[in-house]
Amino acid sequence: MGLLTFGLNVTLDGCVDHREGIADDETHAFYTRLMDEGGAMLWGRVTYEMMESYWPAVARGDAAAPPAIRAWAVKLEAKPKYVVSSTRKDFPWTNSHHLAGDLRTGVQKLKDATPEGVLLGSGKLATALDRLDLIDEYRFLVHPRIAGHGPTLYEGGLPGTRGLELISAEPLRNGAVAMHYRRAGERKRQPPSVFSPKHQGSR
Repeated sequence: MGLLTFGLNVTLDGCVDHREGIADDETHAFYTRLMDEGGAMLWGRVTYEMMESYWPAVARGDAAAPPAIRAWAVKLEAKPKYVVSSTRKDFPWTNSHHLAGDLRTGVQKLKDATPEGVLLGSGKLATALDRLDLIDEYRFLVHPRIAGHGPTLYEGGLPGTRGLELISAEPLRNGAVAMHYRRAGERKRQPPSVFSPKHQGSR
């Protein structure tokens, strides 16, 4: 069984608007590695349609792009892409597949059939899958920016705190930090820290 890895750009204040991240060779190389390591991509409909509106044209050579970006687009074209959607069933982009039916069952079957792992790249879908305890790893690229607006990571809420184990933290020259976390056991209840509102009010 492969791991389900949630990979996303996020600012310091939790914004996941793709327009707020730093787009350069380093961030491109980071996501190229993630895509190469996994066996399939998993998106919600909104993310799929955003990607579909640009990358197929780049892969075909119909949109101007540097050679490295076009090479990435060709790789993405060949990668299996699975889409969760209750409102759309037709996904004509090459190697795209509709993941219909029960979400838990469908994603678990996809993990079981993809030993190289599945890369999840949709924030809202990640919330739903985390509620089902299906996400195994998190690969966040934390950008040195404060957006001051949403959408934010997990704004839909989770039933409880997720305890994570840090695997690695790699600073990039552009100031972003590539964070790699893995699910850990549930966090035990801790006494209030000096940073809690109760303690801060008494200082």
